[in-house]
Amino acid sequence: MQNLQEYMLPCLNKKLFGFDCMGCGLQRSLSFLFHGEIIAAFKMYPAIFTLIPLGLLIVTSFFYKFKNINKIINGLAIASVLIIIISFIVKQLI
Repeated sequence: MQNLQEYMLPCLNKKLFGFDCMGCGLQRSLSFLFHGEIIAAFKMYPAIFTLIPLGLLIVTSFFYKFKNINKIINGLAIASVLIIIISFIVKQLI
């Protein structure tokens, strides 16, 4: 994983203001997933497990229309936003 970290984009918010933004950890979490480290990916960015299916469903919905796909997408989007906000608050408190 060390090699991939050299190519990751730095967090501009962290560099300018000194604290993590709500997206900090997403790249590293994806890297952990690519290396099969599921628990480490979750610890780094818990919303990764709702964002990936959300992205896949959004792309799929452009090509195929399923019944209730909009409700599923909306539910995943709301869950993702809630997880992102909650994990951000928890990171700030720790």
